[in-house]
This record gives sequence, C-alpha cells and structure tokens, in this order.
Amino acid sequence: MAALPRLLGASSAALVLWAGFCSAVCVEVPSETEAVQGKDMKLLCISCMKREEVTATTMVEWYYRPDGGKDELIYKHKNTNYELPSRFSGRLQWNGSKDMQDVSITVVNVTLNDSGVYTCNITREFEFEIHRPLFTSSRTIYLTVVEEAGEDFTSVISEIMMYILLVFLTLWLLIEMVYCYRKVSKAEEAAQENATDYLAIPSENKENCAVPVEE
Repeated sequence: MAALPRLLGASSAALVLWAGFCSAVCVEVPSETEAVQGKDMKLLCISCMKREEVTATTMVEWYYRPDGGKDELIYKHKNTNYELPSRFSGRLQWNGSKDMQDVSITVVNVTLNDSGVYTCNITREFEFEIHRPLFTSSRTIYLTVVEEAGEDFTSVISEIMMYILLVFLTLWLLIEMVYCYRKVSKAEEAAQENATDYLAIPSENKENCAVPVEE
C-alpha cells in the first residue's frame, strides 16, 4: 500500500540531489507547522547567503512564545551551541549546516505543551575589506502539536490512484487471459472438427484426399 508514496518520495529525493549537483542554489523552504506528540520535530530555518557574502560570522537565536505568553530565549548558536534553561532543557538539538545557511534545530520528544510560536533570529557580520556590515533576518513558525498524525491528503490520493491502477491492470489481465483461452479453444475445436470430418470419409475415398507426390 505504501509502495507508491515510497516511490514518489524516492523520486523527489533524487530530484533534490540532482538539483544540488547541477547548481549550488540555496532555497529558503518553509518549515512544517504540525508535530506529533512523542515524535521529534525539526524546526526548519534557512537563511541563504550570496556567493560574495560567504565569509561571515553568524549568530542564531531561537525564541519560544506560548499562547498568550512572552518570547523566551531557548537556544543560541555562535561558534558553539548554548541551550538555555527552559521547558525544552535536554530536548533541543542543533541541525544546522556548516555554511550556516541552514540554522535549524530539532525538538526531541515533542509534547502537547510545545505548541506555540517559534522565532529564529539570524545576525550576520560580513567580513569585507573596507567595512563589516551587519545583516539580520527572522523566521517565524506557528507550531501545533497533535496527539496522532493525520492522514496526509497527498498520500490518500496516491493510494487511491494506486488502487485504481491495480484494478485496471487486473481487469486487463483477465481480459487477455479470456481472449487467449477462447482463441486456443477455437483452434482446438477446429482441429477436432477437421479430424472428425476426415474420419467420416469412406476408406475408399480417403485415397483421393491424399496429397499427390511429384516425381
């Protein structure tokens, strides 16, 4: 049942790898906004840099704000990782890339109380010869934690299409089998009729049915 979604997932992964090899392009993909209780949730935060901006010192700060509450600094990264005391203590992992364009973190063993607003603040100090400008950017994730994972609409459509394809192939195979069976049966019936007609010919007339041999 999951064969088609796995195939689509493999095709998507191959496409991403192909795009990565063909051109080193940074794409600012938005993070998922729904997590499942008891699972790990990656809070995706990507801030792309241009080629001429690669040399930079980057500081990342992650904030969390519950419904009706205030922003609380929960994680900080500058050359090393700092996990601030909070409800997430021991449950935050750094998932950023070496070039610091991906500055994501993962919340381990998500709970229902982890719903809220997550903000990723990026500060870059670029190292140019004449000056050292600062660049800041921010990403906001409105996360909702549910008890059980809902059925993905794309997966449902994929499974329906797979069942339709299986039914079509099954019917086509049955039709081909019936056609071949009837064709073979008619050939056998024709052979039997020819044999019966030949046996019904009187023995004195069977010589006329023989094929003459040329000398």
